Parts: sequence; C-alpha cells; structure tokens
Amino acid sequence: MSEVLTASRIPLENYAEVVGAGEIEELRALAKPLRGRSIEMINSTAVGGGVAEILNRLVPLAEELDLGIRWDVMKGAEEFFDVTKSFHNALHGEPYHAKPKDFEIFLSYNEQNRATLPLDAEFVVIHDPQPAALIDARKPSSNHWVWRCHIDLSHPNRAVWDFLEKFVTRYDGAMFSSPEFSRQLSIPQYLFYPAIDPLSEKNCPLDSEFIEQVLRRYQIDPQRPILTQISRFDRLKDPVGVIRAYRIVKRYFDCQLVLAGGSASDDPEGALVLKDVLRAAEQDPDIKILELPAWAPLEVNALQRASTIVVQKSLREGFGLTVSEALWKKKPVVASAVGGIPSQIIHKHTGLLAHSVEGTAYQIRFLLSHPQIAAKLGENGHEHVKENFLITQKLKRYLALFLMLDRGL
Repeated sequence: MSEVLTASRIPLENYAEVVGAGEIEELRALAKPLRGRSIEMINSTAVGGGVAEILNRLVPLAEELDLGIRWDVMKGAEEFFDVTKSFHNALHGEPYHAKPKDFEIFLSYNEQNRATLPLDAEFVVIHDPQPAALIDARKPSSNHWVWRCHIDLSHPNRAVWDFLEKFVTRYDGAMFSSPEFSRQLSIPQYLFYPAIDPLSEKNCPLDSEFIEQVLRRYQIDPQRPILTQISRFDRLKDPVGVIRAYRIVKRYFDCQLVLAGGSASDDPEGALVLKDVLRAAEQDPDIKILELPAWAPLEVNALQRASTIVVQKSLREGFGLTVSEALWKKKPVVASAVGGIPSQIIHKHTGLLAHSVEGTAYQIRFLLSHPQIAAKLGENGHEHVKENFLITQKLKRYLALFLMLDRGL
C-alpha cells in the first residue's frame, strides 16, 4: 500500500518558539547518524484515533530530519476489525470469550498484509495489536522490529494476551505509554508517552471571533458554564456516564454539556454507542452531541478553548491525548484515574482525578465553585504538557531508540 497522506509540513524551526532552540539542535544532532536510514510505521487506520493523529504529525518532522520514513496502513474487512475491536476491549480487561475462528481471522488478514506491505525498512515500528503478527515476515538478522502498544495492558484478557504474546516476544523491544502497562516479557521494554503537536490546527492559538462563530454554529451559550468531553463515541470513553455526571451538576449550576467526537475506521462500535448517547440525552437542549469528522481540528480546538471544564471520564484509557490537548490550552480537567491519565493529571496540581460518576460530578462542582483554583490547575497543566507530552519530545525518544537498536545496545 502506498504511503499515507500526512499533514502539511510545519518547519521544525517553528517549534523553537515553543520548546527552545536547544531542543531543536538536539534533535538534529540525534538524527544526523540516521540520515537516509529507512523507517516504516504501520498501524490499522489512517483517520481517527490518537495513533493516526500522532503519526500524521510525527512523519513530516522525521522527513525534515532526512530520515527515510514511510507510514503504511494495513488493510482489513469488517470481520477483521470486529475481531480486533473485541481484542482491544478484552486487552483493556473487558469480558470476552475468545473463539478459535477469531484468531483465524486475525492471522488471515495479517498474512494478506504481509504479502502487500514492504516490511523491508531498517527499522519497522508496528503499532498496537492489529498488525502484531506481521513479525512473521521478518527475515533473520535483517532489520530491527519494535512493537508500540498504545493501550492499557495492566489487566488483559488472558486468552487474547497469551495469543499476542507469542508474536510480541519476537520483537526487539516493546514500547508502552505507562509503566503499569508493561508485561513480563523476555524483550526490552521502553516508556513512550504519546504526544500532541502544539502547532497543529487542533492546538494552535485561535482568535476569539472564530471561537464565538463555532459556538453560534452549535448553539452553545458562551455566557453559561460549558462542560466538554472530546472523544470517539466508544463505550470505554463512557459518554453516557458523562451525561449522568452532568445531570448531577445541573442541579446546582445552569451548565451545558458538549460531547464531541467521531469514529475511527477500525472501530465498528461507534454508531451503536452514538445511539445510546442520544437516548441518554433525552433531547435535553443543553446537551450538544456533535459528530465531528476527523478533518475538523479547528472546531475541536475552539470547543476546548471555549470550555469552562474539560472532562475525560474513561473507563479504560491507554493515554487520552484529549487530556493533554485541554491542559495545553490551560483548561481545568476532571478525568478518571485510569490508564495513562494519571501521568497527565497530577491530582490537585495539574487537574482533578475521579473514580465514579458521582466523583466526577463532585470535582466539576468544586471547580465551578472555585474558579481561581481551576485557573491555577490549568496553568500547571500547561507547563506539565510542555515538559513531557509534545511531539518534539516523542521524536527525540524515537531517534534515541533507533540509535540504540542500531548499535546493539
């Protein structure tokens, strides 16, 4: 398959305004020994979800450093993505009874993709479970393969993980978004935080007129508190739970709720979850349910910047880039204490953590009652993201990893 069409290029030098010139020089120095070396990134979707979004920003920056990088997306029919969505939920700890046919479908589509993808780069990075079995295409001692897992593996379904582990242990290393996700593996494991691009359309500064225009378009009142969750319509993001928390808060504050998101091409459950959300909203005029396409980053940016409080009430979460996005915009965030979220939300310092619908509602009420504390959390959160979760830092970690692999360290 041909390379994925990535975002328009932003010169690397532009990031010096955000991270400092020294950081850019360090990137160039790390990349120098890798110039011209071939890198192949492979995942299961070009649109929707955090992985595609990261690669969309990472690949152009790597190209500017003269790396021979390409991004390929594996092909699959509906039956494959039904199975891998079930695997995804099971690896997050959801109940699942694995059937032999599920594993056969998984292996069949991986075999088909081995016949069509290049898989000959010096460094091959396989993202998440869907393409994990592509490792069968690796020739002995020919190149370096690493597996990048973006999901929470702290309590995986045993049958699904035992099946995948046979492939994972054949890689040169595995990368996880949190120390809690690591497994007992015979290969090296690395901590790799996901990241946002501060200069992308989703995160760049916006003028107030555009923000007001977006609010008018979706009939959102800027004079009343706005609670927002930006996420795919996915059961593990618990949008129905967000509605329940909003209803509790509504007893005390005349607020509005915005649930904005879309779907990923490798997630067949989105339409069903959206129906449940619409049913739970019960035609409340103060609940705005917005299906936004992946090409509406400016609208997402505007909604986050207009929000009084951003919520991320996930039941399971690999990381939750929407948390970093909101913190970057200096917004107070109330989020579930699950997965990679506590790496971003340091309780009572960069945001507030919750463990239930009632807890989420309580924390939202607290912040609405204490706007000065809310503002301070937003300021702290912005600095935390700047230090840890920007795309330049992620690129630096990849460069360091490739150098380590190349030198057999």
